[in-house]
Amino acid sequence: MNTQFKKGVLELIVLQSISHKDLYGYQLVTKISEVVDVNEGTIYPLLKRLLNDHLLESYLKESTEGPPRKYYHITAAGISKYQELLKEWNEFSKRVSDFLEEENNE
Repeated sequence: MNTQFKKGVLELIVLQSISHKDLYGYQLVTKISEVVDVNEGTIYPLLKRLLNDHLLESYLKESTEGPPRKYYHITAAGISKYQELLKEWNEFSKRVSDFLEEENNE
């Protein structure tokens, strides 16, 4: 997948994933990798930025398989940002799809 496409949609995908269920970093990487090829080196800096922007909160939770895990939870501001990004994405992707379809039919 084109790197620029991925960069443009990654924040939306992260916020959407965490909006349904609190996740820890590795879970998030695994979930997102089902759609977009990403690695931890891409996701963790984004999570840090989203935390700094108060779109996410984090907390530690004990794990039966090792040390406590850092879970991420979406904030009210994060939900608003997610809804804004989703609306923009839907409008953008529709316009691009319509344009490409129109061009192919000429």
